Amino acid sequence: MTMADVLTCPARQPETGTRDEKTDEALLALARAVRDSGYRFTTVTPATHARVNARPGNALARSLRDVLGWSRPFREGLIPAELTDLMRRADVLDRMEGPEGGLLKARIRLSSLDDELFLHAAYPPLAADSVFFGPDTMRFAEAVLTHLEERARTGQPAPRRVADIGCGSGAAGILVAKRVPEAEVNLVDINPAALRAAEINARLAGVENVRPVHSDMLSGLEGSFDLIVSNPPFMVDAGGRAYRHGGGPLGAGLSLRVVEAAAERLAPGGSLVLFTGSAIVEGEDGFRTEASGICADAGLDWSYREFDPDEYGEELDDPGYAAAERIALVILTATRRAEAR
Repeated sequence: MTMADVLTCPARQPETGTRDEKTDEALLALARAVRDSGYRFTTVTPATHARVNARPGNALARSLRDVLGWSRPFREGLIPAELTDLMRRADVLDRMEGPEGGLLKARIRLSSLDDELFLHAAYPPLAADSVFFGPDTMRFAEAVLTHLEERARTGQPAPRRVADIGCGSGAAGILVAKRVPEAEVNLVDINPAALRAAEINARLAGVENVRPVHSDMLSGLEGSFDLIVSNPPFMVDAGGRAYRHGGGPLGAGLSLRVVEAAAERLAPGGSLVLFTGSAIVEGEDGFRTEASGICADAGLDWSYREFDPDEYGEELDDPGYAAAERIALVILTATRRAEAR
């Protein structure tokens, strides 16, 4: 048995705690101080995270990256006292009891993308309202930025009104806001913990043209959009965790709702960039069939490609995927013709 096996932690609210201006300011100050230290961390999948942390010698943190990247418990004094104090003030620090006495563990992580740091949930993200950031976040952001570059290359106007549906950490919307500072970027989520993280991340990145909006899809917003982006949950998740569970057929429910919302609210010339997953059954992509039908009915031009034909293979052991032969990562781009009304 390793030390990690016997550590116990009191039950507490996960993520970044309840909303409070003082704790928000402390959390922002923590993130800024960590950034100024030169910290960088690339967040991996939960499966890789578990494997790396299980290696001999990795039960306890030995650096700031171990504390705020690998989510390992640490002894008081390992990191600068200023950072530990800011964690306490932000209410994101737990005390754990182990065989060698009290240890500390952060309930948040900080991950690198586009020369920025993004706040999200510590590993393992087990809570229903966990705010997740991982390799798919980075792939999604790349797809969105590639779309912006293509718009510029082909002489299309920059988007003036943007919605990031199910924004999570807000990463994609924030990167759009950095590149199109004149745009109004709405960070949309139904999860209050996600909106809190997204707002802090936007402040950390120094973007002012973003607006966190608590909304189910676009129901809390009016008007049309020049760009809608989304990386919704698309897994079959028995625990119903907000960042994973897609609902509907083989996890495609939320992704199809995003397509429907875009079909109703895209402005002339506006586009949807949807990065999601699709469970393939006997060679057939059911999500592609349903989504393309929605686009066709709405008169949208669309393109679809498999970004990766085989991801999350370990999930196929779940009974919910009994009929699936693989899970593909896909990108759907749908555009309303400029002359359409």
